[in-house]
Formats: sequence, C-alpha cells, structure tokens
Amino acid sequence: MKLATYKDGSRDGQLVVVSRDLSTAHYATGIASTMQQVLDDWNFISPQLQDLYETLNRTAEGSSSASRARHAFPFDPKQCMAPLPRAYQWADGSAYINHVELVRKARDSEVPASFYTDPLMYQGGSDDFIGPCDDVVCASEAFGIDFEAEVAVITGDVRMGATPEQALDGIRLVMLANDVSLRNLIPAELAKGFGFLQSKPATAFSPVAVTLDELGESWDKGRLHLTLQSTWNGRKVGMCDAGPEMTFHFGQLIAHICKTRNVRAGSIIGSGTVSNKDWTHGYSCIAEKRAIETIQDGKPATEFMKYGDTIRLEMKGRDGLSMFGTIEQEIVAPDTPAARAKR
Repeated sequence: MKLATYKDGSRDGQLVVVSRDLSTAHYATGIASTMQQVLDDWNFISPQLQDLYETLNRTAEGSSSASRARHAFPFDPKQCMAPLPRAYQWADGSAYINHVELVRKARDSEVPASFYTDPLMYQGGSDDFIGPCDDVVCASEAFGIDFEAEVAVITGDVRMGATPEQALDGIRLVMLANDVSLRNLIPAELAKGFGFLQSKPATAFSPVAVTLDELGESWDKGRLHLTLQSTWNGRKVGMCDAGPEMTFHFGQLIAHICKTRNVRAGSIIGSGTVSNKDWTHGYSCIAEKRAIETIQDGKPATEFMKYGDTIRLEMKGRDGLSMFGTIEQEIVAPDTPAARAKR
C-alpha cells in the first residue's frame, strides 16, 4: 500500500491512504490518525489500511463494484508533509562506496580499508522534516547548497544485536529523500571531529511511502533496483540505478545502528547519495559532479545551487508509473514571503 500525510495545521498531520497510481486518496480516519500510530501498532492497523487501499484502487480504476471508497478525493502532493513529519531517529548512511571513492580521489585521499566493511553513518535532525513540495529555505547561497537524491526506509522495532537479515524484517516502508547539504560548512564542522550539524538542514521526503510488496521484484535483499531520476532546473542530471552498486544494503545499515542499541518504530534510515561507477548515468548530488570534474580537469566547474533553483526527484516502477511521487522543491532565501509564511 501507499501512505501519505496531509497538512492539517498540526505537527504530525493527517494520515491518508493513496491509490497505486497516485491519482486518489482517502483519509484513514477511524483506523489511524497519524503515521506514527500505524508504526507503533503495525500488525493490527496495517491490515485495515490495506483493505482501504484495495478499495481505493478499485475506485481509482473506475470499478462498478459496490465496494468503493465513497469519500475518495484527488491526491495532491502539494498538500503533503513528509510521510513521517517528525521521527524518533533519522540516521543517514553512505552506502554507495563509489560516491566516497570519487570524493576522496578528487582530493587525493585514499579510502580507508574499513569503509568497505563498516558503513559510514551520521545522525541528523529528525524534529523538522519538510514536505516534498516545500521550499528549501537557506540563509546564504555562500553555504554551498546541494541536493542529495537518496532512498530511505522507515522501521518498526528492531532489537539491539539484530543481524542484517533480522534487521530487514524490521523495514515497514520505503520512500525517497532529498538530504540537503551545505557543502561549504562541512569542512569546518568535520575538522572539529564531532560530525555534521549546521551543514545538514531539514530533509525532505517523497509524497508517499510504500510497503515492500508494492515494489515487487524491484526490492531484493534490502536493495531497491530502480532508477532514481534527478532533474535540476529542468535539466535531467541523474539517472542512477539504486540497486547493484549499493555496497551496504538496508539490513546492514540498520544492523550497524543496532550494534549497541535498539532501533524503535518510527526510525528513518537513509541510503546516502545514490551513485554509479558509470559516469554516463549522471549524478545524484552536485558534490559528486564537482569531484568528477576535479578528477578529469583538475578543478570543479559546476557551481552549487542558487536562490530560484529547482530540484525534482522521482523513481518510476517497471510499469513506468511514479512509485513514490515526486519531490519538487525551490531554493529560497529566508526573507521571501513564502519562507516567512511557513515560520
């Protein structure tokens, strides 16, 4: 099934079920109010949502069956918050070692051997996610504004010490992410030896999050074998395959966190920038494009994002239909009317 959260003026929004083709939606009123409520009682609530989902799909297909969703309405991604508007945890990995290799090579630095066996991961802010069509508000263009196209999962409870295989059983939903990075702030923060903070502003997620059964054969042992499309200012810059070159699958990323603690329902884990060795597939973040330029020409030529720039992220299923809906955002300054209205 496919789930989204509609804006209703509250922090956690209102849970809606969305049809497979993303054309119609239905409030989950009477079953669950919020996404976190579903995650906390998944085994009891999700079958009820699945029934509504199947009914909604019959409605979207124009079925004449008596079992139709009478209160369905057109689905509007602009009304969406992040599927889980705030989470107990947001941990983002760097699961595509090719991305790490490119960035390190561009600055003449070797990749430590441990990076191939032990995932890189940071813990980001999870109190203020933004919706798929919300503006990215940034205080200064000089910060080096970059998009990062990623896949992310939402978990149920996963116990401390879980194996990667056991951790896979804890995945409830899959979605896309734009993990915005402020590249020019990163070096000084990392030099302190304590990780990212200011250089990682609010993350955006796709309009809908989907259950694993919706992905079919595209989901294989913790990897999503579909193409992640990145379009910057109307120009398609990335057509990256999210599957084969994911060095650490999602079970391994979750198990990495579980080494010393439990992971609780409502945790979000990101894949890191999707990256392919074949440069003709393009890029999923500007930093990788700049690394490639440095390797080829000795210096980067592509600038980071400016106010007014737009980014669009989407992943289509094997049937050609959008799987998660699209992330479509504009970079804006804090003093714009739209930015002030959202404070």
